Amino acid sequence: MSTFVHPFREGSKDQKDLLGGKGANLAEMTRLGLPVPPGFTITTDACRYVMHHGQNPPELADQVTAALEDVEQQISRRFGDREDPLLVSVRSGAAISMPGMMETVLNVGLNDETVQGLAAQSGSERFAQDSYRRLLQMYGATVLGIEASMFEEALEAVREERGAADDAGLDAGALEEIVGRYQQIIERETGSPFPQDPREQLRGSISAVFESWNAPRAVIYRNAEHIDHELGTAVNVVAMVFGNLDDRSATGVAFTRDPSTGEHGIYGDFLVGAQGEDVVAGIRNTRSLEELGEVLPDAYQELLRTMDVLEEHYRDLCDIEFTIESGKLWMLQTRVGKRTAAAAFLIATTLVDEGAIDEREALTRVSGAQLTRLMFPRFASGEREVLARGMGASPGAAVGEVVFDSETVIARAQEGHECLLVRRETNPDDLGGMLAAEGVLTSRGGKTSHAAVVARGLGKTCVCGAESLDVDPKAREIRMGGEVVAREGDVLSIDGATGEVFAGRIPVEPSEVAQYLEGDLAADDPRASALVRSVDRLMGVADEVRRMQVRANADTAADAQRARQMGAQGIGLARTEHMFLGERRAQVEKLILAGDPAEREEALAELLPAQREDFAGLLRAMGDLPVTIRLLDPPLHEFLPDLTDLSVRIARAEEAGRRIEPHERKVLAAVERLHEQNPMLGLRGVRLGLTIPGLFGMQVRAILEAELEVRADGGDPHVEIMIPLVGSVRELRSIRHEIDDVTEEVAAGAGAGDGAELTTRIGTMIELPRAALRAGEIAEAAEFFSFGTNDLTQTTWGFSRDDVEAGFFFTYKERGILSDSPFESLDQYGVGELLRIAAERGRATNPNLTLGVCGEHGGDPASIHFFHSLGLDYVSCSPFRVPVARLECGRATLLEEGFTPQP
Repeated sequence: MSTFVHPFREGSKDQKDLLGGKGANLAEMTRLGLPVPPGFTITTDACRYVMHHGQNPPELADQVTAALEDVEQQISRRFGDREDPLLVSVRSGAAISMPGMMETVLNVGLNDETVQGLAAQSGSERFAQDSYRRLLQMYGATVLGIEASMFEEALEAVREERGAADDAGLDAGALEEIVGRYQQIIERETGSPFPQDPREQLRGSISAVFESWNAPRAVIYRNAEHIDHELGTAVNVVAMVFGNLDDRSATGVAFTRDPSTGEHGIYGDFLVGAQGEDVVAGIRNTRSLEELGEVLPDAYQELLRTMDVLEEHYRDLCDIEFTIESGKLWMLQTRVGKRTAAAAFLIATTLVDEGAIDEREALTRVSGAQLTRLMFPRFASGEREVLARGMGASPGAAVGEVVFDSETVIARAQEGHECLLVRRETNPDDLGGMLAAEGVLTSRGGKTSHAAVVARGLGKTCVCGAESLDVDPKAREIRMGGEVVAREGDVLSIDGATGEVFAGRIPVEPSEVAQYLEGDLAADDPRASALVRSVDRLMGVADEVRRMQVRANADTAADAQRARQMGAQGIGLARTEHMFLGERRAQVEKLILAGDPAEREEALAELLPAQREDFAGLLRAMGDLPVTIRLLDPPLHEFLPDLTDLSVRIARAEEAGRRIEPHERKVLAAVERLHEQNPMLGLRGVRLGLTIPGLFGMQVRAILEAELEVRADGGDPHVEIMIPLVGSVRELRSIRHEIDDVTEEVAAGAGAGDGAELTTRIGTMIELPRAALRAGEIAEAAEFFSFGTNDLTQTTWGFSRDDVEAGFFFTYKERGILSDSPFESLDQYGVGELLRIAAERGRATNPNLTLGVCGEHGGDPASIHFFHSLGLDYVSCSPFRVPVARLECGRATLLEEGFTPQP
């Protein structure tokens, strides 16, 4: 018989896959002897069973009953007892933290009779009614699916009738009235009264938590964070402890370090007379954790000791949820805390300095995505008027149009607008809007509110608790002191580091980390911050341990120089077609229009000097580093006017009786001749070289002459010529004959005899499925392969990138067919399998074959780990992504044992 239920005393933090993060850490704290209420975890296996079978495992009911009896014995109360009832919370807990995405139900076990027993035992009718109304509200919304706003409106109505500013101002009678109104809402909306059987409540709550795994917001979050939809959630059933019992009771959230900066200190929020959801929901503005020392000094000191124990045990920033019941501290959750990108780097190096971890482990605790965030611009310094101030909850500089609801943010973002989501407080249903927005601004809540925690996890700029702002979503405006300061569509700027809010668009400047990575600020410069020094230190570790090299895609000497400053170890892709734009387009047009071999030779001769100059500039910029130059790839019609535009222009001229120049008719004839239904699969790449005599020969001559020129000037260039779109070894061999002939001519003309001074290597791009499958043959004629993963993705999936991403990709994402665009993160199961086949077969033929990637996947962190697993020699990406690729190549080396391809 399978075991689906585990008491806390039996688990550990190493069982997250089975017990979920919350359950595993509750078990770990129990093992450490910390004050954890008794409880048990229903495993993720049970959730997966429900997902696959549509019902609970047959053993589950009996196992839950037995575990509940165990809790009853530990706490000396019985579930459903009228005199002294045991109440429980039912909370989700996935293996990977998904804050606020799934459901929680508190105070399960209360009914019209047990609420009287709770009042008698606690001596507080107000506390009992407050707990009951919370259960009704949570159960109604979470389990029964009633719109949460119905309960909020009923609560607001009673507050207004009683003249109470907030929930704390309601007495027992008012709360009892709210209980009655909530029960009426439940019966009206469902056709049945609120269940009075505590065990029915428990069953319903457990099922609701399982179902919340596939709630829309949870699916959106998993898609955004690349979390496997098959993991499932655990369910934690915990004996209730009450932060709303009396004035010596409280609830809060604490961090062992500042999650925004990584600094040591006392960080967190709490509320007296509240339950945990009040703190994270941001409905009431919280109090700073330091104030707890004045309110409940003994519990505060115990909390500080517990925080030290947990950080030392986990060797990392810990995020803690706690409740104090009548002065007694209880730990309800701990986890390795979400943090900003800056805090991640600072905490990692600080822990190294403290001796908690070594530098290699520190490198595994940061990511390329976090480094990318640190490279984003910041607001420029200078005079500017601050509209309001809140708490800097998640750093960054965000500018956008004010929008008051998530649906509108999503719609406007899809139209290309930059938006700020502005709310009184966010809730889990706002996730889609938070993802689509440039940043988040709330007038309520603190650093542990839903908005703050989720924004930090997503890397979104966030300012919380800007209390001077009166956010009115119905009027679609923001007021200060009764005056309107912004309406929907107006532009605001928010600084997630300082918490400042500005009217209008504030200019930005390069971040400090970007200045360092581009070579404009040295790590040992007195102006450099601790963050820059941390980044420099971990980049050094990455460069030391990584096996794969990092090259850059660059087409000009200026781009190449920037790439070197970013740490590139060569050029993995120089696209020669970019050298034919601008003023040179006329020369290419002359080549296309050539009517005979003589005209074609003349056109090629005109292009040669310019090409040679371009290549010499690239080689000089890169010194002794390798430079891979791709011969002309795109179809020639891209260098001519658009067929429709040209046809219309000539037709109108004829209609107006104007004379049509012979050149225009010649161009039109050429455009019509070169027009293709599917140019991506037409006359391009190696096919151009084989059908237009001398084209590739001219480019090769220019490359080789540039190499000799730079070498004569004392340089030591390392050139690689790449043939694009090869599908057959016969194509490659045929074009190599021309290349070899040109090489002999250039070498002989330079007096190099057998060409000993030319070290050029010849290889090909693998960007067609056939090329990957026949890589063993192609390797006979190639010295290197460079995987063109952009085109390989298109030809493997049968997708046109522009049409997919502008068309049906969002439908595929919503339906769970694709979690990421395969053009942004490599399809490891499909396209990746072709890469694996090509790598294995190519190296079986030529063990010295160099393997690299030159598509934009070369800068994607997840893809880099896959490329490392294949044993590739290098990745190549845009210059801006070179630092990210360097960092991730280092991490891939350290994390290779745990790597598994992702579907």
